[in-house]
Amino acid sequence: MKYITFVVPCYNSESYMDRCINSLLAAGNDAEIILINDGSTDRTGEIAHEYASRYPEIVRAIDKPNGGHGSGVNKGLELAAGLYFMVVDSDDWLDSSAVGELMTRLKSFCMIRMRNQGTVTPDIIICNYIFDHLNNGVTHSVRYRNVLHPDRITEWKDVGRFALSQYFVMHSMIYRTRIPRESGLKLPEHSFYVDNVYAYQPLPYTKYLYYINCDLYHYYIGRADQSVSAENLLKRIDQQVMVTRFLLHAADLQEIRTREPRLASYMSRYISMMYSMTTVLLYKINTDQSVSETAALWQEARKTDPVLYDILKHRSLSSLTMLPGKAGRKIVCGGYYVSRKLFKFN
Repeated sequence: MKYITFVVPCYNSESYMDRCINSLLAAGNDAEIILINDGSTDRTGEIAHEYASRYPEIVRAIDKPNGGHGSGVNKGLELAAGLYFMVVDSDDWLDSSAVGELMTRLKSFCMIRMRNQGTVTPDIIICNYIFDHLNNGVTHSVRYRNVLHPDRITEWKDVGRFALSQYFVMHSMIYRTRIPRESGLKLPEHSFYVDNVYAYQPLPYTKYLYYINCDLYHYYIGRADQSVSAENLLKRIDQQVMVTRFLLHAADLQEIRTREPRLASYMSRYISMMYSMTTVLLYKINTDQSVSETAALWQEARKTDPVLYDILKHRSLSSLTMLPGKAGRKIVCGGYYVSRKLFKFN
């Protein structure tokens, strides 16, 4: 049995993928590592197959035409044999001691369930993650001790209050593999920022959560070509807008409010974060087209879900982006730089 599948989408990753793969090998034979070579033009595919040859019981190397990060995740989800599923970007890595702790918990869940078929096991496991600014030696940890009780299976009704900078992100989430499959998750291809879809769309299919208070995931910040760099966020604004719209229609929040109000509140908060970021970026571009795009995006929310629209406009972080006029837009754009320094996201 494979307790977990680690999927690593790789595109021209030859200079840093060794660090990532070696960190995953700490999980041993109880894990499966699927390396997706997404049409690379360097030695990425060759390196992937070398690992598969050296560790045939653990590593699989898959070559496919280039389709972007989402395409790699989709392929990995299709092939995954592990009970749980995690995506690790090829320039990131996992802490080896935390990997050992994770594997111990996964084995215990499986053993308990085998002894008692009625035992509840987590639909999603949450771990801490670290922003690693390796170029300047700065790190910033995101933990969830104020949100979830460690080492205890909880439900959404038990989830506590998130701080301003806290969200469940792809780097902190380990799904039971059947959850994204049941949700019909299929990430958009040839697009950045699709990790937001991964962190959002499957949530209505989850009921039981489990938090391991360990710093598992190291998220590397510092490459100029990263999608979260300020320059690339502006350059790829069309993809940011597309993903924001995708989330708006990815779940029936009205239905979720009736059965899991705490989950619906969290999902509304996540969309608010996306609307805030997208609106600020459109303001920074400051063209007639971007202003029109902003108005259309907000009008779409109003038509799609009036309750959500009221939350976005009056009762959430995104309401701060709705200051009127050019002066208001200038203030909002200044707030973006403050948030970058405060939350260290790029």
